[in-house]
Amino acid sequence: MNTSKTRIVTGGMFTVSALAFAAAATALSVMFDWPDVLREPADVVLPAFAAGGPALVWVWFATAWTYGLLAVPILLLPTALGLQEHPVLKVATAAGAASVLLSLIGFLRWVFVVPALAGSYTTGDEQTRAAVAAAWTAQHQFGGALLGEHLGQLLVIGWSVALSMVILRSRILPRWIGGIGLVTSSIYLLNQGDILATAVPGFPVWDLAGLLGSTGWGLWFAVVGISILLKRSAAASTTRSPR
Repeated sequence: MNTSKTRIVTGGMFTVSALAFAAAATALSVMFDWPDVLREPADVVLPAFAAGGPALVWVWFATAWTYGLLAVPILLLPTALGLQEHPVLKVATAAGAASVLLSLIGFLRWVFVVPALAGSYTTGDEQTRAAVAAAWTAQHQFGGALLGEHLGQLLVIGWSVALSMVILRSRILPRWIGGIGLVTSSIYLLNQGDILATAVPGFPVWDLAGLLGSTGWGLWFAVVGISILLKRSAAASTTRSPR
């Protein structure tokens, strides 16, 4: 695949994957009050999940894999920008791809782990419910808070900051995209307070950080894709500007 085709595929995947995830996440929010439900106890989450039935499981499945699609443009980006050998972008790309994998694990818990817990909780006696609630908390903190939210978000924020700095210094894309990337990443980073508060009670939390940070980051991700699609190839620019 030549650079021009790679650029088109990468830009398109940035935009399409961001929009697809936004659509799936919106459906999940309507059906299951996500992400607010993540901070509710087992006696709220598990009965609500069981009541959602197979349709809710499939929405979680769609949310997981539309997010998983983000790995494709992240991996293709250095080639699309002609920066395959850029050391910072190399490291950032590995971090970005790892972040998607960790978040994918966090999402897919709701497809392969939570349904069994929800079924046992809703049909079990008091002793069974206590045991299931403990199992729920353990897997939720490990697969969700630790892997998906803490590590997944930190790594994707690191990727975003690194890409934004590369844009600002190289001007490979419009510099304002780099500036917005730094701003949205900073806001998104503040959402770590909400995650750390699940392990350290009383840790400072800004309630809007998750909503503003994730929404802003998603829009920025799509804008990066659009900018790549609009970017003129180096060869075309050279042809139009002879020296």
